[in-house]
Amino acid sequence: MRLGELNAMEAPEAARALRGCADVDRWVAALLVRRPYADRRTLLDTAHLLATWSDAELDHALADHPRIGERGTGSTAATSAREQAGVTDADREAFVEANRRYEERFDRIYLVRAAGRSAAEMLALLEQRLTHDDATELAVTKQQLTEIAMLRLEDLVEEDPVEEEVEEDR
Repeated sequence: MRLGELNAMEAPEAARALRGCADVDRWVAALLVRRPYADRRTLLDTAHLLATWSDAELDHALADHPRIGERGTGSTAATSAREQAGVTDADREAFVEANRRYEERFDRIYLVRAAGRSAAEMLALLEQRLTHDDATELAVTKQQLTEIAMLRLEDLVEEDPVEEEVEEDR
């Protein structure tokens, strides 16, 4: 969608679109009340500054995220499937055990920005993150949610076309 469309949408419709980037009520509401955005860069910069997730907001956002290697059913399932395009059926088997160990250790799903990463990279990151203490891993997970939200917002909103001035011949 174009930035002008997001700026002009009724709040509930715009909220649904933004919620697909990060299902965090405060973040979505804060982006909505700052409309209209002069340009895409302002929207992205604002969204990034507002991406300071509380523990409860992270938990809520994770509730809709499928595990790496699984097909989700929530509102972000299609987006997650595209982002995890590099995960094959064989990789999925490796993630079952890795996800189990991560969830046992941290009591939440493993969240990683999958876009642009191979399954091997994501598995290696999971193994490395298993060495984190709880506070470090919580901070890393919040950073991953920020990266995911920003990439999804970048994909969602295009800059409005620049109208070129046309000189009239006299």
